Amino acid sequence: MIKFAGLRTYTLLYLFFLYSPILLLPVFSFNESSVIAFPLSGLTTRWFLTMWEDDQLLFALQNSLIVSGSTAVISTILGIFAARAITRYNFPLKSGLAGMIVLPMVLPNIIIAMSILVVLLTIDIHLSLWTIILGHVLICIPFSTVILSTAFKSLDKSLEEAACDLGETPISAFRLITLPLVMPGIVSSILICFTISLDEFVIAYFLGGTNTPLAAYIYGQFRFPAKVPAMLALGTILVALSVVLIGVAEHVRQRGLARIGGNQMGESR
Repeated sequence: MIKFAGLRTYTLLYLFFLYSPILLLPVFSFNESSVIAFPLSGLTTRWFLTMWEDDQLLFALQNSLIVSGSTAVISTILGIFAARAITRYNFPLKSGLAGMIVLPMVLPNIIIAMSILVVLLTIDIHLSLWTIILGHVLICIPFSTVILSTAFKSLDKSLEEAACDLGETPISAFRLITLPLVMPGIVSSILICFTISLDEFVIAYFLGGTNTPLAAYIYGQFRFPAKVPAMLALGTILVALSVVLIGVAEHVRQRGLARIGGNQMGESR
């Protein structure tokens, strides 16, 4: 009991240390004063209104939506190919290649950003939104592959084999049978990759050039004290959006796994 109580205390302290700064974000975003300090001078929503009056912010938001949407789609498509190969086929160096795919998950983003920047400058490619997308796809493919590998592993191979026995080609069986069954994993991958790309700063800052995405714009605005409250309001919206997207992605993924499991149990009976 003593060990359990100590572990519970440690867990609570860890969660408090981890999430208390995030919980303070919405508190100060509703503070009437532009000074970030306690006690609060009053409650107001004017910082949320001020935020949308900034044309540069809207332009940065547009850039981020383009980058995040493109990253999510490209990463998920490549993740489908990678997960399919890992879960369905045996080939030389399979384990090593699978490890290389997920390696960006453990590499510091600043190392990835500097490496891509050096390569792009060496071959004389101008920095743009597409170079940001390139970097974000690199760090999002591991997450997409892991999510989709779980979906493919939960799928019974006999379903595709039965479709082929009934006259379908491997491609049509994959399109008509496999893809609909792993669609929850695909949706989950898109939402997770979109969230990661939207929140990522280091690669966007290094590879954006004059095309400022939202994360880099927020970083630049913190140099001006008068802009800080509006950025806190924007941060509150982004945190809420990230939580919602991740929650929806996990819900869709769990329902997809439950549906696949239920179908397999029904067939076994």
